[in-house]
Amino acid sequence: MFQPDENGVYASVHASPARRIFAYAVLFALGILVLYTALAHPPSIGWLVFLLAFGIGALWLAERLRRATLLRIDLTATDIRDSAGTVLATMDEIRAVDRGVFAFKPSNGFTLVMDTKMPRGWAPGLWWRLGRRVGVGGVTSAGQAKFMAEQIAFRLNQRSN
Repeated sequence: MFQPDENGVYASVHASPARRIFAYAVLFALGILVLYTALAHPPSIGWLVFLLAFGIGALWLAERLRRATLLRIDLTATDIRDSAGTVLATMDEIRAVDRGVFAFKPSNGFTLVMDTKMPRGWAPGLWWRLGRRVGVGGVTSAGQAKFMAEQIAFRLNQRSN
């Protein structure tokens, strides 16, 4: 088993710079394009309101993604948390790690199956939490996410033995 660093962190996952920039650029461009279309060629009032709301929503989502992907996710002996201090899951509550090809998981990531329902949460491009599942991944490095998933699976296996 690997030793933690000076802060007690066994593994970290952070956003890949190229994927982070690409995801932000796509969402930002979508928002600008939709707003331009709505204002340059105004459709009927119903469609205009829809396009304006959609464009503003895409720009809002791009900003949320930009801020969220500045964070990292750390695995400690007791929990999985982001660098802002939000606890995604505690090791005691994790039942399984799902990282298969056909698993319902984020891109380049994995899903944790929990014993109990958790409050919903979302950091676009980094993690989400819904019901008994926590997804880690998105614009993250696949190698880092795989290492963290294997570390969690190893700890779950040690706990059951």
